[in-house]
Amino acid sequence: MESDSKDIPWNEIIKKEAVGINNEDLGKVQEVGSVSILTKKGFLNTEFFDIPKDLIERYDGDKVYFKINEEQARNFSKRNSSITTEKEEDYSINQSKIAVEDENNDLSTYSSSIDSKNNDIVIPLMSEELVVTKKEVIDEVTITKQPAKETKTEQVQLMHEEINIERRPVKNLTDSTNNSTTKEDIPPIESKTEIKIPLKREEVEVTKKPYVKEEIVIKRKPISETRRISEEIITEHIVEPENI
Repeated sequence: MESDSKDIPWNEIIKKEAVGINNEDLGKVQEVGSVSILTKKGFLNTEFFDIPKDLIERYDGDKVYFKINEEQARNFSKRNSSITTEKEEDYSINQSKIAVEDENNDLSTYSSSIDSKNNDIVIPLMSEELVVTKKEVIDEVTITKQPAKETKTEQVQLMHEEINIERRPVKNLTDSTNNSTTKEDIPPIESKTEIKIPLKREEVEVTKKPYVKEEIVIKRKPISETRRISEEIITEHIVEPENI
């Protein structure tokens, strides 16, 4: 949104680009005074323009537009002004020395600024701080159940049958009239005879049946430890010139 000269937020236009007629470069806004605006143009050959506020045409949130061109802006140049004081000349020299560094490190609100009361240059020194956070990771512990063989002995009683041969005499055979067997009734022995007698016995039959012998309970408990973290950080400091 564009603003006219009456509605311009003066604190917001610091470090904004100053543009003249036909988009001519008038530098960047350095300071906003009560009646004028100080802009700086260039790196090594630095120029300062102290342009009256009533020459502002508009502000679009990114650039400040003036109603004059670059040549007309030089009429308000601090370098060529007849009212330039010794302190302002020193200010111009110091600004040209730090122009390159200031341009490369233009960090909006953290860039160098100008104290309008005593014309001092305020340079912020940057530093880094360690921000340590924690995140949760999951490690795994592997527990292996491994079968081991062992020999186990049990005692068991087994039964088996054996034969016991007894010999006993046969009583005298009775007469046939009494329906008893006589010697004449027995057939002659012509071949050998095999008689099979069943004998009972017990054999061992072994089967294996798994069962739960015992349980192992695994508990997880949190343990806190203090760990020292070391990391390099960067802190700015001023290197004073040798010839002062």
